[in-house]
Amino acid sequence: MPHSGFNPDAAKSMSTILTSHPSSPFTPLRREDTALLTGRGCFVHDVQIADAACVVFVRSSQAHGRLQPLDTTAARSMPGVLAVYTANDVGALCMPPINPLLEVAQDLRFPLLAQTQIDHTGQALAMVVATSLPMARAAAEAVQVQVESQPSVPDFGGSPEVTRVAFESGAPAPDATTVADACIVSPRVVAMTMEPRALVVEVDSSACTLKVWSGSQAPSRMQSDIASLLALDLQQVHVITPNVGGAFGAKSSVYPEELLVCWAAWHLKRNLRWTSTRSEEFSSAMHGRGARLTGSLTCRPDGQMAALQADLDFALGAWLPFSAVVPLRNAARILPGPYHVQSLKVQGQAALSHAAPVNIYRGAGRPEAALLMETLVEMAARRLGMDPVELRLRNLVGSHEMPFQTPTGEVLDSGDYAGLLQQACARFAYDEERAAQARRRQEGECVGIGMALYIEPCGKGWESARVTLQANGRVEVASGSPAQGQGHLTTFARIAAQELGIDEAQVDVLCGDTAACPPGVGALASRSVAIGGSAIAQACRQAKSQQDAGHALPIVVETRYESAETWSSGCVVVRLSIDTETGHPKIEKVVWIDDAGRIIHPTLAHGQLVGGFAQGFGQAMLEEIVYDNAGQLLTGSLMDYAIARAEDLPEVDIDSRCTPSAVNLLGSKGVGEAGCIGVPAAIMNAARDALAPVLGEVQLDFPLRPQRLWQLLQTPVDSLS
Repeated sequence: MPHSGFNPDAAKSMSTILTSHPSSPFTPLRREDTALLTGRGCFVHDVQIADAACVVFVRSSQAHGRLQPLDTTAARSMPGVLAVYTANDVGALCMPPINPLLEVAQDLRFPLLAQTQIDHTGQALAMVVATSLPMARAAAEAVQVQVESQPSVPDFGGSPEVTRVAFESGAPAPDATTVADACIVSPRVVAMTMEPRALVVEVDSSACTLKVWSGSQAPSRMQSDIASLLALDLQQVHVITPNVGGAFGAKSSVYPEELLVCWAAWHLKRNLRWTSTRSEEFSSAMHGRGARLTGSLTCRPDGQMAALQADLDFALGAWLPFSAVVPLRNAARILPGPYHVQSLKVQGQAALSHAAPVNIYRGAGRPEAALLMETLVEMAARRLGMDPVELRLRNLVGSHEMPFQTPTGEVLDSGDYAGLLQQACARFAYDEERAAQARRRQEGECVGIGMALYIEPCGKGWESARVTLQANGRVEVASGSPAQGQGHLTTFARIAAQELGIDEAQVDVLCGDTAACPPGVGALASRSVAIGGSAIAQACRQAKSQQDAGHALPIVVETRYESAETWSSGCVVVRLSIDTETGHPKIEKVVWIDDAGRIIHPTLAHGQLVGGFAQGFGQAMLEEIVYDNAGQLLTGSLMDYAIARAEDLPEVDIDSRCTPSAVNLLGSKGVGEAGCIGVPAAIMNAARDALAPVLGEVQLDFPLRPQRLWQLLQTPVDSLS
């Protein structure tokens, strides 16, 4: 039910939501904040429409098996039940095609409801529609399910690869030797959004239209997917994204449940609503990460990097969302990160398993590339007896070499990697910290200093904007890029105001509404300001040119802006201690320098970095999705799956370094994913540095739980070799 004071009529119009600002005794940082902080925001579950029935899904308790015909007789006869749909009812309806960034070995179109085969725990088997949520839940429990269980295949369990990628260039120097080998498992994590997946669908039978409220990161693509499923014109489907409490990639691709709810609403001619439970988010929503990273680094005696070999195994789960191949592709193409390497050989593959699907998650392959490369660099420094800062400085791509083409064919547009490293070390007081570390080690403490440099591709392609200069002096900006809590309304207003030379208060911003806004790619890959913001800037410049030429108001300019890829970068340095009696790790100091090019709103950019740090910290220290040998999810609730709380997080000292990009109008790069890229790698290196004097190079995977570290500290050194 909506909270007290919520205005259901406001939820019917996205423009009303986005431009109404209740009076307040304080000036909020963001124009979004007043409504959110006073409980007047509108999330999907808050949307109220007339006569809406409720949807509940019957889900598999088995990971793999043959599904017998469902017995829905009792469920269909229960009070309030409007329909019970199975695969027999929806026929051959299946998920849309995936992004063809990598070739897949076969057609892997996943059915919306399980037909004769179950592929993962939590898979939707049937859909119940009833006049109330309790009635729908009761009917769902009455559906009889029989499954002939079959053995389940885990991640990296030997399934044939579905897709692969490979890069090879150069030849290693003859006097080089392998100085570092590593195999790191990056476990699955779950995208812990404030609001679980939710959908509200309103049907207008007379106009033959469908209005859909969703937390989608890509409303234009969702509109297209729904229209294609129902054989409708795009104009017949209206998608609205109201307030979204984070998405992190998990809401970038459409889900079977979302398409099914739309299908049922259209066929029943009935308004419907569905909100996932938190348990369903663990078992059936898209997970992130899930990779096994193996690599070796060869260096000359003077520390020059000669060759990098990497083998990347990525988990896909039971079915492929739209962006399923992106993490593998990104990790492979980013290597060797910001370094010169004479020879590169990278291969990667991804395979299915009987588990929930894996999709892009804040970073999407970037964290894996940084984790492997930076671990190898620090291991190599220890083997060579060099300071890891010096080893990096000898091999970094120089700012004078920009734009620089990498061994995988990518073009780094701008960056000063040595400057980032030196600035981070100066702010960290690196030399003094190393001296203090030596003293503490002599006193028996287990303390390490680790760092990580990272580069971050920030999306390319197009985005759209429409700018209207109105006769009353106000300006309306409509963007094809939606928002998930980043503060787009505030940032986009600032861009327009700066371009037009007016006050930000004169600018109204619309986004996340396919009827009110031009089409767009979506808010993902750290592309919103660099590409979406440049589209706004371009439209503003054209509108101002018309205004200066004496054109009568209103002036309306709609533009589609295309851009090459920008590459952010940064350096994170961490000091971490480990209690040798308990294994408890403590992050004592963090310094982080990030280069996102020209920053439009420094405070909001800082907030994005802090949020990313929290998620990167969570991956490194706490979070892990675990399945047992039968494919049963062991971490299916917040009782079993740990996420970072405010009290868990250390203080982090963040500063910026700006090397503007030349490939877009604003000179901006992405900032939203940086914390998930460099932070885990730096924490890993700090932990390895702490353990190295006692144990040497050990197998160490995330998360760095006290039990795991304590067990390592109790293990005799001889058994680790």
